Amino acid sequence: MGFTPIGSTIDDKMNQDHALKNQIDATAVIEFAQKVFEEQFGKNDAACVKPLFLKNRTLTVTCSSSAVAQEIRLNQAEIVEKMNKVMDGDHVDRIRYLL
Repeated sequence: MGFTPIGSTIDDKMNQDHALKNQIDATAVIEFAQKVFEEQFGKNDAACVKPLFLKNRTLTVTCSSSAVAQEIRLNQAEIVEKMNKVMDGDHVDRIRYLL
């Protein structure tokens, strides 16, 4: 009796269940977004930004600083490009921020 490697089982499940794959991709975008914000703004200012969720390729973040929110607005294209490059795909089209 042969065993199937767990990695193969997970890959098979993700290929069959697109909703699961989308959730995992969205979670990865949130994780990478925080790293990109730290790279873009530094750790102190990035602490003011918290990625919340990804829906319809729009990343929603909450911002506790209006200055950082303004920087996100001004640099949105660059930030989106960095996120997509890090993720190796087109997962994010825009950033929506809440103050």
